[in-house]
Amino acid sequence: MTVGTLPTGPLNAITDVPGVRVGQTTISTGELQTGVTAIVPDGFAGGLPAAIAVGNGYGKLVGSTQVDELGVIETPILLTGTLSVFRVADALLTWLLDRDPLATSLNPVVGETNDGHLSDIRRRPITPDDVHAALDSASTDLPAEGCVGAGTGTAALGFKAGIGTSSRAVSSGTIGVLVQTNFSGTLTVLGTPIPAAGDADPGVREMSDRRDASRGDDPGPDDGNSCMIVVATDLPLDARQVGRVARRAIFAMGRVGSDYAPGSGDYAIAFTTNRTPGFSDRDLRAPFQATTESVEEALLNSLTMATTTTGFQGHTAHAVSHDLVRSRLASAGTLS
Repeated sequence: MTVGTLPTGPLNAITDVPGVRVGQTTISTGELQTGVTAIVPDGFAGGLPAAIAVGNGYGKLVGSTQVDELGVIETPILLTGTLSVFRVADALLTWLLDRDPLATSLNPVVGETNDGHLSDIRRRPITPDDVHAALDSASTDLPAEGCVGAGTGTAALGFKAGIGTSSRAVSSGTIGVLVQTNFSGTLTVLGTPIPAAGDADPGVREMSDRRDASRGDDPGPDDGNSCMIVVATDLPLDARQVGRVARRAIFAMGRVGSDYAPGSGDYAIAFTTNRTPGFSDRDLRAPFQATTESVEEALLNSLTMATTTTGFQGHTAHAVSHDLVRSRLASAGTLS
């Protein structure tokens, strides 16, 4: 299965962007299915050009207003479950202060999605040690995908989901993406719908309690949940141009079937590790394409790399069947 036409980076991951590292802590113990994912760019302490795009603002993105105001990010980006976001932000702040004894003002950036269907979210189980382990273990290796880190307890488009990553190479640099998926809609792979309703196709498994696990504890019929998208690049973009890239990341959610429900928090955080702007707006076509292709593939990877998970109160989120996806794509003439 190939998404788009641009070549991937060597790892097909956000860590293909030079100087970008990822670390994760996973908590998977029955009633607790949650964790932390850390995206750590080199040079963050000096401030990197950055921007945030909001599709639906129903979420808790700590530190977003200062990024909007100043156009820079000055800390790693951490992802976790909704009610742990504040504990994670505090632990990140401690980690940063320990490394800079002169710091008096820092803007930790922490995003979230609601993993309360599979994890006892009210326990807020993330500890400083969990956060520091994710930060300290961050590396340029291929990040694990699926039910790991902040994606341990998430679901999307009616199936088990989690963390996904991808990248695309353009002539002057790389676009890399990491996603935490937890939103509603109908899974669509390369234009082919693959609904989760059991009676739509006998080969598709429905959620065991007929609730859309991507919609949290007590979902209403029109609720969604959330998606966090982190876009990294080494292209010489300024903060305004990075913002244009971030908006394309949100657009890409529609390519995999997001319904952008009113109860959803859909955010893209984009940054560049290159502090020397010099990119023409008329040359943004390739970075835009690279972003939409990378996000689309990362979203799909977050589902296809996930495994069926049973968690809080016996709730189960079923992984999408690879055989079913291949069969549907073959029937549609997309896959031979």
